Amino acid sequence: MHELPQQLANGLALGALYGLIAIGYTMVYGIVQLINFAHGEIFMIGGFGALTTYTALPSGTSLLVAIPLMILGGALASVAVATAAERFAYRPLRSAPRLAPLITAIGLSIALQQLVWQFYPNAKKAVTFPEFTGKAFQITDNLAIQRADAFVLALAPLCMLALGVFVSKSRSGRAMQATAQDPDTAKLMGINTDRIIVMAFAIGAAFAAVAAVAYGVDKGQINFEMGFILGLKAFTAAVLGGIGNIYGAMVGGVVLGLAEALSIAYIEEIPGMQQLGGGAWANVWAFVLLIVVLLVRPQGLLGQRVTDRA
Repeated sequence: MHELPQQLANGLALGALYGLIAIGYTMVYGIVQLINFAHGEIFMIGGFGALTTYTALPSGTSLLVAIPLMILGGALASVAVATAAERFAYRPLRSAPRLAPLITAIGLSIALQQLVWQFYPNAKKAVTFPEFTGKAFQITDNLAIQRADAFVLALAPLCMLALGVFVSKSRSGRAMQATAQDPDTAKLMGINTDRIIVMAFAIGAAFAAVAAVAYGVDKGQINFEMGFILGLKAFTAAVLGGIGNIYGAMVGGVVLGLAEALSIAYIEEIPGMQQLGGGAWANVWAFVLLIVVLLVRPQGLLGQRVTDRA
């Protein structure tokens, strides 16, 4: 049990990363009822945009100076791709059966992967990403917070709270809420729903770029395939927390991250469970948790039950 504080810290950092990506899923689904399975690749493109920005900076630039610029560069790349996808891939299918945009999202995901693999220099293998150096922050004898973990733990709640205030207090945020509740009535009230939907895609993409920078400075490398599994887990976090709920996305991410960290550390310590522990089974236990939660509470942890009306 002396390792428990460290495992909880690891799980919180991992969950904060999932939550940042999950916000993109929940923003888009909450407004247009679209599961954007290409969002994982938007996250990946944000990472490569940040890396491109870093390589353009003068040699020897401090990472503390470079990170805000990397986040900006990554956000510009991811937002550009996300808004283009909305305009040319999703908007023409907005009135089509729901299966059509879903298949389009999967196809777009594969296409974006292959474009980066083919055209980004040396992207056929993992590409080195700048990472934090220096000692971890030693909180107690059995708890040390790595610098990359501290970065995401500080940034994720700030981003979530800023978005929550924007949605609840600003004119555009209230327009988002109106569009999510009834887009046809929102149009009659003078709201440009197309602009609101583009804004939702852009905000989700920007958060994904922040997550990509946090992932890169932690792992020290990125690759063209990284968006697939992280995007899938972020979607799981959004469903777990209650898809369509901003705070639920972060809560779902934290729960998922804690489940992964604790399962890696402790499942194999249980008698008879040695073959079901370790990192190889982390994904399995994460999805087992999702199934259990949805069986007990189908709308997710913070989601609201919707009553069908005749």
